[in-house]
Amino acid sequence: MAKQKTKSGFEYELSKERLNNYELLEAVSEIDEDPFAITRVLKLLLGKDDTNRLKDHVRTEEGIVPADKLTDEITEIFQSKVETKNS
Repeated sequence: MAKQKTKSGFEYELSKERLNNYELLEAVSEIDEDPFAITRVLKLLLGKDDTNRLKDHVRTEEGIVPADKLTDEITEIFQSKVETKNS
């Protein structure tokens, strides 16, 4: 398990166990029909503490967590895992 960082500077670690979680796969597959499934994906992927850290990372000065920025971060995290597996 190696530390990684998104382009915006969010540092995270993902264990093989988290990535090999069938419930994560189920949640990802539900996103097309239920966009709110992204909240479940995030918690299954990062866990509660890192989910809160990520939300704080993208939080604006007004205290808003922009959904588009959070989604961009999640997408980048998934893409980095795919690239790592294909390397």
